[in-house]
Amino acid sequence: MRKITKIIVHCTATPEGRAVSVAQVDAWHKERGFRCIGYHYLVGLDGTVTAGRPEQEMGAHCLGHNYESIGVCYVGGLDRVTGEPKDTRTPAQRSALRRLVEQLRDRYPGATVHGHREFAAKACPCFDIADL
Repeated sequence: MRKITKIIVHCTATPEGRAVSVAQVDAWHKERGFRCIGYHYLVGLDGTVTAGRPEQEMGAHCLGHNYESIGVCYVGGLDRVTGEPKDTRTPAQRSALRRLVEQLRDRYPGATVHGHREFAAKACPCFDIADL
């Protein structure tokens, strides 16, 4: 098993309120040449957490940090009118994301939590990870 030292939080960079499924993200990632979805978990608008890539497999979500991390992504991240980065998490997503990260930290003691923007020139996940 990989040694997990990081939990990296992402957004789908889709407009606020637009539902996106694991199957859709899987298709997007395959179009980019990935074997399958790069995230380990996707948090839907209603707070449903759906598994993506199995945890025991290296993700494809953060260049240079995939081997030692778990990738978690919430649906949203862009203002529906302007298309600009925005914290679009619904109350259900906030709760589910917090709970999922807590469960992952219990499973991987010592793992630190990061926003994707800490490792890439992106706004992702469009909120300050301290506000998780």
